[in-house]
Amino acid sequence: MSAGPMNAERLLEVYEQISEAPDAIARLRRFVLDLAVRGKLVEQVAGDEPASRLIENIARERAASRTDKKGKAKEKSAPVPFAGELYDLPIGWSWSPLIDLSDVTMGQSPPGSTYNKSGDGVPLINGPVEFTDGPFGATVVNQYTTEPTNFCEADDFLICVRGSTTGRTNVAAFRACIGRGVAAVRSTFEDGFIRLFLWKSREDIIGMGRGIAFPSVSKKQLEQLAIPLPPLAEQHRIVAKVDELMALCDRLEEARKTREELRDKLTAASLVRLTAPDTTAEDFPAHAAFALDALPALTTRPDQIKILRQTILNLAVRGKLVEQDAGDKPAAELLEQIRDEKAERVAAGLMRTQKPLEPVAPNEREFDLPHNWVWVRLGEVVKLWNGLAFKSSDFGTVGIPVIRIGDLKGGVVNITSAACVSEKIASQASEEVWIPNGALLLAMSGATTGKTAFNKTGQRLLLNQRVGRIEPFQMNIHFIRFFFETIIARNLSISLGTAIPNLSAKQVNETAIPLPPLAEQHRIVAKVDALMALCDRLAAALTTTDTTRTRLLEALLREALEPASDSLEAAE
Repeated sequence: MSAGPMNAERLLEVYEQISEAPDAIARLRRFVLDLAVRGKLVEQVAGDEPASRLIENIARERAASRTDKKGKAKEKSAPVPFAGELYDLPIGWSWSPLIDLSDVTMGQSPPGSTYNKSGDGVPLINGPVEFTDGPFGATVVNQYTTEPTNFCEADDFLICVRGSTTGRTNVAAFRACIGRGVAAVRSTFEDGFIRLFLWKSREDIIGMGRGIAFPSVSKKQLEQLAIPLPPLAEQHRIVAKVDELMALCDRLEEARKTREELRDKLTAASLVRLTAPDTTAEDFPAHAAFALDALPALTTRPDQIKILRQTILNLAVRGKLVEQDAGDKPAAELLEQIRDEKAERVAAGLMRTQKPLEPVAPNEREFDLPHNWVWVRLGEVVKLWNGLAFKSSDFGTVGIPVIRIGDLKGGVVNITSAACVSEKIASQASEEVWIPNGALLLAMSGATTGKTAFNKTGQRLLLNQRVGRIEPFQMNIHFIRFFFETIIARNLSISLGTAIPNLSAKQVNETAIPLPPLAEQHRIVAKVDALMALCDRLAAALTTTDTTRTRLLEALLREALEPASDSLEAAE
């Protein structure tokens, strides 16, 4: 049975249907290579000289180099597959170990004291910086050695055989010294097909490496690699076809990149107009309508939904998400009520007198507020409770969970891996460090500084140091949380410390926050909840769409790439 050639025009025709599938181009490249090394990419020609004859010719040419010291021919190696059984090959193909087709030279690193970047000596290819993800990148050398060890020659095929870049390939552009992490493969015939096979087999080569964290492939392992060798004439046709299709993939990838860049610009432009300082109340409805109409078509990736969620929160805290109601009590009255409540609590001994906070200065007001909103300091409307520095010796696996920063996950408290303290130790903790159910917590140090999470565990927990508990005064706590989500990046930038950022209670209390009327806070929270649920449905739809696109990609690739004769036989 002869295989039909790949139909590039058909591929172009169907590609638009599946171009948004995850890793569509990468999957296409892998599929092309898989067909190439299995003899399903180009037609077999009956008149081609079989690979077995090529192997015999290579053996004769290399006979002198394949004899031992006594002149006795070495025993022929047996091909070793990467995993499982060797698959069936087309007529005229043969399996052969790499050692019977090519010479493999393993690198040996020169003494480190001989390295230099001034050009003294010979170029040194030591990996992994000289290796890219592509098949045939130009060799780039930025170091030299005055005491070279093993050499590669110009046009040798190079494979990285140690470390995190194991399996990556390159082609030597000139004679150079190769270090321990590099192997050079040199053939006596045009070995473009072998190079394609080795490039395709990167993951398999990694799997051969000894050690998980730091793979290392030996010379023997490389030499025994099983190569599915086509007739030489077919090798030339396969390499030419792969070059053609990889160029096609390059064009498709560039077209997709252009589309995504355009989509991102349109999405950003439509969203930025919603929160732009010069967007007036009269302009906003038109911009919002355009965004709502355009976003479903422009949103094709999860990261775009994240941007949409952030825009919703920005609109919420700017007073642009719901309409203002003239009947609402102004925020200024709410602020007076909060001050009265705090004074009553101080008088009752329930909290300490707070040091007065400076009014929010004009240069701190990041945007204009609706007429019945006011700028306030966060410390004026919430109480921040600090956690306790429990002793590490107090921690165990049973008892009362102590919430640390790592337990704030995805907006909620997760006690799955929380450290615990005994009932006795917990009973000695003051009421201030107990976390009631429903409380809002704040990460105050580390890479997640500014992140918030609710206690939805249904139980009281204990608060560890560097985690703050936010208690609002006559405020909708969800509105407070929305505001924190809009200033996470700013919190990180103002937090003290470089290696480990820290946000102080003073910084939290002095943060300027826009204060809406309480009734409007409730409307905002309800609207945000509805829109976030819509984002959840959009994200789920994207996941479903991605799955559908992936399946369609696989089906269409097989239709476009598999041999025409197979399809005809299946139809018959």
